[in-house]
Amino acid sequence: MTEKFRAIVAEETDGKVKGSLKTLSLEELPDEDVLVDVAYSSLNYKDALAVTGKGKICRRLPMVCGIDLAGTVIESRSPEFKPGDRVLVNGWELSEFYWGGYSQKQRVKPEFLLRVPETLSLEQSMGIGTAGYTAALCTLALQDHGVKPGDGEVAVTGAAGGVGSFAVALLGALGYTVIASTGRQETHDYLRSLGASGFIGRDELARKSKPLESERWAGAVDTVGSQTLATVIAQLRYEGTVAACGLAGGAELSTTVHPFILRGVTLAGINSVLTSHARRQRAWDLLAKNIDPDKLARIYTVEPMTRVPELAEQLLSGRIRGRVAIDVNR
Repeated sequence: MTEKFRAIVAEETDGKVKGSLKTLSLEELPDEDVLVDVAYSSLNYKDALAVTGKGKICRRLPMVCGIDLAGTVIESRSPEFKPGDRVLVNGWELSEFYWGGYSQKQRVKPEFLLRVPETLSLEQSMGIGTAGYTAALCTLALQDHGVKPGDGEVAVTGAAGGVGSFAVALLGALGYTVIASTGRQETHDYLRSLGASGFIGRDELARKSKPLESERWAGAVDTVGSQTLATVIAQLRYEGTVAACGLAGGAELSTTVHPFILRGVTLAGINSVLTSHARRQRAWDLLAKNIDPDKLARIYTVEPMTRVPELAEQLLSGRIRGRVAIDVNR
């Protein structure tokens, strides 16, 4: 008998693309070299856009959604992996061109896989997921551009979101003075527990700024974009760096060359999807070494895959704090 399992599949109906729970068989999976028994995925902004059809994420249809997955290798034609290996995938155009993690079984390319760090469970690895991995890439960018603990305050915008929460926790654990920017005062205790030293209101940054303003930030992690990013750039200290990884506030950016040529600041773009294997490994090593399990437990909750369509709507409307790991077997 052919093995059946559940997945969230995006399909076009009446001109609209939307994801829903379907039953698949192994024969329907793509012909890739590694078959994974998926345990967990996660819910990201891109996932919410794909499942609801509110963003053109899926470039091929039908498409199994989910840009993350973690599980155990069942079969492998690759010498790099063997049955029993615990593996994870972030990005690599899953849910765009390749079938993704909202599935109890999935076949993936071996070059997409990393081994789950020994210190993390499969659940914890997806509690971290693309959001935590992106925050780690941002942290590496600050470190690689010479921003050190003790240099001054480091801002994290959109701090109560998934990437922001992990950026606060990572930077705090590494000894940086983290100033969290959020429009939700009720999240202050949560962010302080992760490592925030202080707060700045969302509106203080999401405003029309001057080309140069008083120097404040030694560095920053920006998940918002638009005017917030422009203001952060205008307030960077001499040779400061901002790692930009999101556009929750919009994709446009209105600034001038003044911060770059008068203060020597750096705008470091972060792309988590097609990052090199070596840099991915650095990011996960950073996470495994520095994320405190108690703080990690505060950042994420676990929800069943059956609730993904509902949770996707909540995420897009700003009603989810931190991260959601998805148990694909519930």
